[in-house]
This record gives sequence, structure tokens and C-alpha cells, in this order.
Amino acid sequence: MGFREINSKMIEATVVPGQRLFSQRGAMLAYKGEVSFTPNMQGGQGGIMSMIGRRVANEATPLMSVEGSGTVLFGHGGHHVQVIDLTGDTLYVEADRLLAFEGTLQQGTVFMGSQGGVMGMVRGQVTGQGLFTTTLKGHGSVAVMAHGGVFEVPITPGRAVHVDPQAYVAHHGDVRNKLSTALGWRDMVGRGSGEAFQLELSGSGTVYVQASEEKL
Repeated sequence: MGFREINSKMIEATVVPGQRLFSQRGAMLAYKGEVSFTPNMQGGQGGIMSMIGRRVANEATPLMSVEGSGTVLFGHGGHHVQVIDLTGDTLYVEADRLLAFEGTLQQGTVFMGSQGGVMGMVRGQVTGQGLFTTTLKGHGSVAVMAHGGVFEVPITPGRAVHVDPQAYVAHHGDVRNKLSTALGWRDMVGRGSGEAFQLELSGSGTVYVQASEEKL
């Protein structure tokens, strides 16, 4: 199937019989053909554990399963839309930034603190972002949302990339993440974003950064 970018805020998806895709609820703008939209509580191929992960991450709205024959236009809230094509690797993306993805991808949930240790937990408690991040693995297309556009920053061995956690959209590749603070604990009181925290990404891959710290 695949996604075609109509403009910076809208994509077109082709739906064919026997295949399905998933979208965020409320993301359908228009469609042509015989296409059905039904709530999917299992969250793609990830099963019930994926759904539990989204519940813990406060993603109460179920994904919509899209099937049939036709074309669908997707967009949401006037946000910028970026299409990412996966060729067997794994994409890590904030659950609330997912617009749509193909059903050929395996969905899961990862606890960000598993790589960042204790500081990984600070990300959810202080910056207001989820402790859980959605993973999509396999071959297929993913459409993610962001404020003000998306910039792709390459991650190369020996040169770590530091990102404001609230500007982070997604990343893929052989990448390790670690959250650190540029301030002392006393200085962090009352601070929920900005330069107080830095998400360090090292290894080899790509990180997608949005042009604004505004939450979706």
C-alpha cells in the first residue's frame, strides 16, 4: 500500500482487499471506495501487551482498523505529517505522535527507562511525556505527527546527538538513548522542559526532531 504525501499536513493511503492499516482515532479526513473503520483494541500485531502499554502511557483512545478497497486521506489537528518507510528495522515513536501505519508492521511497547536507568523515569514524571514508547518493526510505512515540521538528524558512531525530550518525535537504527540533566536537582524544581533535560542518542541511525516543544 504505502502512504503518499499530499502536502505537509495530509497523506493519502491506498487500501486494498486482504490488507489493513491502523490510524489514530479522528485522523480520517476523507475517503473514496468501500472502506470500513472499526476500533481496534489490540493495537495492530502487538496483541494485548501492546494495548496495556498504551493504557499505562495514558493513550486511552484505541486505534482504528482500516480495511476494504479505496483511498483514504489522513491528517490530524493541522499538525505536520512525516512519512517514514521501514525496511526491516524498528522505529521508536511517541504513541501520541502516531498518525497511521501499515498492518504489516509489528507493534510493541518499550519502557524508555530500560535504557536510561533512573534518569529515564524523570522523563515521564517531570517533562510530562510518557514512560512508554511505541515500537513498529518490519517492512511498511508509518506516518507521524509533529509541530512545525520535522528535521532528520543523523546519528553516527562517536558523535552523540542531544535532543530536548519534548522536541523528540521518533528514532530508528542501532541507537541507545539516555536522559540526563544539565542542571542540579535543586535547579530542576519547577522546570518541566527546555534545557533542563537532554535526551542523548548514540550509535548509528536517525532521530526525528520537531520544530516546536509544544505537546500534541
